[in-house]
Amino acid sequence: MKVSVIILPFRRTQIIKPVFDAIFAQTHKDLEVIAVLNDSNDGSREIIQANYPQVKILEPGQNLFFAKGVNLGINNSIGEFIQLVNDDLILEPNYIEEILKAFSDPKVASATGKILRYDFANHAKTKVIDTLGLVLDRSGRVRDIAQLEIDRGQSEASREIFGVSGAGPMHRKSALDKVKYQDEYLDEDFVMYWDDADLSWRLQNAGFISKYIPTAIAYHGRSAGQSKGGYKNLLGFIKHHKKLSPQILRWNYKNHILMYIKNAKHVWHPAFILRELAMLGYIIIFETSTLKVIPELFRQLPSIWKKRKFANQ
Repeated sequence: MKVSVIILPFRRTQIIKPVFDAIFAQTHKDLEVIAVLNDSNDGSREIIQANYPQVKILEPGQNLFFAKGVNLGINNSIGEFIQLVNDDLILEPNYIEEILKAFSDPKVASATGKILRYDFANHAKTKVIDTLGLVLDRSGRVRDIAQLEIDRGQSEASREIFGVSGAGPMHRKSALDKVKYQDEYLDEDFVMYWDDADLSWRLQNAGFISKYIPTAIAYHGRSAGQSKGGYKNLLGFIKHHKKLSPQILRWNYKNHILMYIKNAKHVWHPAFILRELAMLGYIIIFETSTLKVIPELFRQLPSIWKKRKFANQ
């Protein structure tokens, strides 16, 4: 089974070798590796060409960011399965071999393994859980399962999940083709962040399922994530948000609303309304710069509604 591995190296030349070495150490050998270079001047091209000449390099000539960059990679791939690899993700040698086992069930569109945190500063694997997949609640909040918990063997059973994080998921290409909009697999209105949850929800609405495979293990550096306790720990939530750039906060706020409007069966669910009122109050008090994204949110609503109608036809 041909697997197309797609990675977007971006200004992290110091970790290209461990990430790519792990890709080429996979026990599953039928791979096509595609690197989309959103910054052709950061030295990534030279390192990849010198050490991994078999990699197919795509250079768009500008920063496409995540969603559009991934779409470029998928649209130039030939694999039956698409394995996305963040540029700070290190796969264990049997990751792809193990995760492919999920797809023996034709209903499975996506799968993720057990993703733990990696400490690049000390070149060390950790036992801190990064993600075991995504879970969705009634309010439209999507979060990474067990993020920041310590892995003590409590999640060793394969199971169905709502969706997969964008860090290291595998997708069945034929399933992606059934939910794509024009040439978009990931929604390019999102730019980056929440595109993984949006795709997971679209696949679920189309009748597919996602699975968690604990025997597929990888390690993620992750520059952004959720705060421990979420909204229930307000002080921790505030401290976590202060570490994030204003642009990331704006994308996060805009995209989670667009995702819900685009995919929810009942757009105006009371739990969603209450959560959004609480979030808006938080932003007005603690995070006023995020309000700058609201005009863009309203400009994108017609496009999102059009995509909702397309998915439901």
